[in-house]
Amino acid sequence: MLGALFALLLTAQAAPADDRDTDPVEPDFTVITLPTTLRLPEHALAFRVTHRFARGLGEGDFGDLAADFFGFDGGAQIGLELRFSPLGGSQLGIYRTSDRTISFFAQQELLRQGDWPLGLAVAASVEGLDNFSETRSPRVALVASRRLGGRAAVYVVPAWIGNVRPITDPGPGDDASVVLGLGARVRLGEAFALLGEVHPRVAGYKGHRNSTALASFALERRVGGHAFQINVSNDLGTTPAQVARGRTGLDDWFIGFNISRKFY
Repeated sequence: MLGALFALLLTAQAAPADDRDTDPVEPDFTVITLPTTLRLPEHALAFRVTHRFARGLGEGDFGDLAADFFGFDGGAQIGLELRFSPLGGSQLGIYRTSDRTISFFAQQELLRQGDWPLGLAVAASVEGLDNFSETRSPRVALVASRRLGGRAAVYVVPAWIGNVRPITDPGPGDDASVVLGLGARVRLGEAFALLGEVHPRVAGYKGHRNSTALASFALERRVGGHAFQINVSNDLGTTPAQVARGRTGLDDWFIGFNISRKFY
């Protein structure tokens, strides 16, 4: 089995020659929250909705959870994202969550797997609280991807995120974090995939005391230009600074979903 896994890691899978062709190994611009190296065709648009139910799955007993329809009856944090490609290999976008965080982002492809053994892009963003009027947090990230044959893809995304220490955690120390995002997508047949990612904070601000790194798992169904994903995460954060800040010692999991649509 180890030999087969090693052979798979060495197997190169080139991206489709035409950006408008569906890529079954890397069909979307994110894993769950982690960016991928998928190219957006020139002058094309893509839209995404993120939804995280705020009720923890561990609150109360099973009867309480079932009475709340497994968290669906509670409040939620919702995000809306629109991205556009002004040039081939470039992306610009805006993302806003219902807690009034706004993020402006850009991504530029550097290498493409096929001509090279991996895909590589550089990403940058800046987000601000209260409709971008407070606590602006810049981010610079390197997005590396590797397709494993025609069945899977893995991602390594080191990122520096500035100004992430919240006002509820005052005191001396770093105000920036270095986060190492790790993700994978494994195809299950033609339309389904299993996804997972984790975001350990390796340097700088490590979040509130007892705060753990964001981890998420998902099942995804793709239909044409649509992708629907049911996910479970140990945090509600969906922006880089939210991921770096973490939560205040809450040890729970939250159900959510992502819906994405490509307009090309």
